[in-house]
Amino acid sequence: MGWDCPKSLWRLGFALVLVYAALGIAAHPLKDVIEPYMAFLGLVSLLIFGGWRRRSAALGLLVAICLVQLLSWWLAIADHPQWARPNPDTERMAKLFIFIAIAWWLRGSLRHVFWVWGLALLAFLLTTVIFPEGRDSWAAGLQGERVGFGIQNNQHASMLFGVALIGLMAFAKRFCWSGGLRWGRACLWLGLTLMTLVGILFGQTRAVWLALLVSSVVALAVVGWYARKRYQVRLWNRTTISIGVVLVVAGGIVAASFGHVLTDRVFTEGQVIAQLLSGKLDTLPYTSIGIRIHSWVAATHWIAERPWLGWGSNGRELVIEHTPWLPEFVKAHFGHLHNFLLETLVNYGVLGLAVMGALVAWVAVISWKAWKRGDMPNDVALFALAFFFYWLVVNQFESYLSFWTGIYVHNLIVAGLLTLYWRSPGDSASSAKTDYHEA
Repeated sequence: MGWDCPKSLWRLGFALVLVYAALGIAAHPLKDVIEPYMAFLGLVSLLIFGGWRRRSAALGLLVAICLVQLLSWWLAIADHPQWARPNPDTERMAKLFIFIAIAWWLRGSLRHVFWVWGLALLAFLLTTVIFPEGRDSWAAGLQGERVGFGIQNNQHASMLFGVALIGLMAFAKRFCWSGGLRWGRACLWLGLTLMTLVGILFGQTRAVWLALLVSSVVALAVVGWYARKRYQVRLWNRTTISIGVVLVVAGGIVAASFGHVLTDRVFTEGQVIAQLLSGKLDTLPYTSIGIRIHSWVAATHWIAERPWLGWGSNGRELVIEHTPWLPEFVKAHFGHLHNFLLETLVNYGVLGLAVMGALVAWVAVISWKAWKRGDMPNDVALFALAFFFYWLVVNQFESYLSFWTGIYVHNLIVAGLLTLYWRSPGDSASSAKTDYHEA
């Protein structure tokens, strides 16, 4: 496969990735110390030993986003020096490309991918039960309170539980039945799945519920279409009916136990939503939804003034701080726009958004190619698809990619997809079956 990196260097790099995955949530300040060394060594190693992988479009996009950030800062210094930061902050968006280094250290191995993803999952779930704030959150959640498990805030813990649930569902067959101790592994999978479901419920983050609904519908539709086309499976058969019955029963148990939490959270701002649908934005109250809408409206005014390269890396803060009609309590308690797309436009304009859009499109293309030629198993491709739609939705209501939690999730998952694409230099057929059983 052409991974000619010296073994001692690779072992160091892969060890850093394992520590990064394990400590990303539990001890993120330590993770932040490890991160630059892992990324720098990985990029240098890729450039020296990477061969054809050095021509990856990801490296070109990394250079492009750094140039956009530099140009945006330079124009900000010239246009509004009193608001611009004294130094360019290229790290903000460049961190979203750490996946390149991680993909290199994963060395194209499906086994390594699952080690890292599995370690990140278990470390996150253990964090919620080992640390006192996490344990207190479980207890408070049982009382109907909204909790965040001590991770940034309520939305971020819910987002992480949502990603965990998607992974557990996509890899259920692999987790439970590929290897020995099948019933024990199935029981462990069931326990972890119930834990993530309850965590999602206790977080009471409506955007995560909506994102999971959207990603589930898309994933089930694609699975149904693929099964019918490839294997001539009838969509309504004994297996699918059994799965449906299990889901209905599980849903009934959750509704009976915590139905009041769901209904209270969903309908708590019903009047605000009705007013929003009627188009009466000016008089929206400053509730959770109202604050978002008002800040988004303010952002559109700032974007219109500097559409191409934005206001610099602190553009989102400028919107909150210097929009005169936003109330003081919003300025005191919020420093971002709860929407990554708008934040990118405010900070770096259309050019910045174009680079990030190109990154999204490129990841989709390489995932498709890796799956088509056999380097990416079906369940990994399904996970990638479900995660894509989940990630697209949640980042419209909370700018996770501007925070360490979202950066961590993004880099680990995209790295796994890229490293599988890097297994083969072209579109020639290769097999993932060996790695499937090894994993």
